[in-house]
Amino acid sequence: MSLFNLGSFTGLFSATLVAGLVLAACGNGTDAPDDLASTNAPAQVSPATDEPSVLEAVTPSQLVGGSVGSLAPDFAGIDTWINSDALSIANLKGRVVLVDFWTYTCVNCIRTLPYLQEWHEKYKEHGLEIVGVHTPEFDFEKITANVQNASDDLGVVWPVAQDNDFGTWRAYSNQFWPAKYLIDKDGVVRYTHFGEGGYDETELAIRELLRDAGAELGSIGRSDDDGPEVIPAAYTEDPEARITRELYGGWNRNYTSTGQYIGHASYYDLPETTHEYVDPGEHFNQFLFLDGVWTSGLESIKHGRATEAYEDYIGLKFSARSANAVIDLEEGVEPFKVKVTIEDKNSGAYRPLTEDEAGADVAFEDGETFLNVDAGRKDLVVSLPDFDDRELKFSSNSPDFGLFAMTFGAYELVD
Repeated sequence: MSLFNLGSFTGLFSATLVAGLVLAACGNGTDAPDDLASTNAPAQVSPATDEPSVLEAVTPSQLVGGSVGSLAPDFAGIDTWINSDALSIANLKGRVVLVDFWTYTCVNCIRTLPYLQEWHEKYKEHGLEIVGVHTPEFDFEKITANVQNASDDLGVVWPVAQDNDFGTWRAYSNQFWPAKYLIDKDGVVRYTHFGEGGYDETELAIRELLRDAGAELGSIGRSDDDGPEVIPAAYTEDPEARITRELYGGWNRNYTSTGQYIGHASYYDLPETTHEYVDPGEHFNQFLFLDGVWTSGLESIKHGRATEAYEDYIGLKFSARSANAVIDLEEGVEPFKVKVTIEDKNSGAYRPLTEDEAGADVAFEDGETFLNVDAGRKDLVVSLPDFDDRELKFSSNSPDFGLFAMTFGAYELVD
C-alpha cells in the first residue's frame, strides 16, 4: 500500500481529521465537546413540575434500531449477565430503562459512571432500571472475570450484559462508547445521548419518563451538573496543537484509510511482523514512534524481545491534560513493569514523572516511575496541571508488554 513519510504527517492528518476525530470525540478517545454529544433539543417547560421537557413527542412505530420513537430492540446475543439474571425489554415494561453501552477500558465510559451511580441510587426504587451493555473493544475485555472485576472496582452494581459478539450493539445500530438509550414504560426509545456530557438533560428525561410512569419523585432533587468543561484550546484546527486523538497500537486498527497511528512505514508490511525500528528523533503529535524490536500484533504493538536495561521504547508527542494507556496481562503471564519517562521542557532530557505530572496509576520506585501491569485495564499515566504539549516514552524489559491504545483528556477540572 502507499504510505506516508515523515515529511507528510501534517498533510495526512488534516486529510483524516474530519473522518476520524468526530467518532473519537464521542467514542473511546477524547473528551467530547457538548455540541457533539447531545441529540435532543430541549422542548417546553412542564407546568406540573417547573422542569423543562427534553423529550420529543413521538408516535410509537415499528422502526428498527435504537432511534427515538422506535420500539426498543431486545438484548440480543448476550454471552453472560453480571449482577443479574437474564433480562429482556418485555419483562422490563412498566419500568423506565436506561441502556448504557460501555466497555471497561473506555475512559469516556468510565467518566460517565459517577452520574449513572447517582441516578441508580436516586431512582432505582422509583422505577428506573439501568442496564449496562458491555460491548468489548479488545479481546481481553470479553473475559467474564475481567468484566466482573472491573465492574466491582468501578462501582457498577446494576445489571451488565456481556455483548461480546456485538449482537445488541447491532440491534440498536449503535456506533459509540458510551451511548445511552432511554426507554419508556411502554418499551419505546424516547431519548438518546452519545458521548460524555449532557448529564443534566439526561436526568431531566429520566424524571419526565418516571413521572409519566406514575412515579412520585417528591423531594428528590435533580442535579444541574452537566459535567466538567473542556478546555477550548484542545479543539483548535491545528493538528499539532489540538488534543491528541485516540492512538491504537494494533495492526487491525492501523491498517485503514483513516487510522494510521504508527510513524514507521515498515510497521504496515504484514500483521505479526517483527522489525527493529529506529526512532527518527523528531516526533509529531497524533502518532506513535518506535525504537528497538517490536511486533505488529493484531490488537497491540508488542515488545519483540526480552531486554535488561529498558532500551526499547514507544515514544509519542501529545497535547492534552491527561493521558491513559490500555495494556493487557495475558493469561499465564507474569506481571511486569512498564517504565514511563517524560521529556523535561528545560533540558530536553527524559526523566521520571513528578508527582504533579503522574497519573493515579503510576508507581514511584527507587527514583523511577512505572506502571505495574497485573491485569488488563486502562491506566491513568499523566495528569498535568494544565493543557500542555509533552513527550512520553514507555519501555519494558518484558517481551509480554503490548500497548493497545492511548487516550487523552482536556477537562478544565482534574481528569
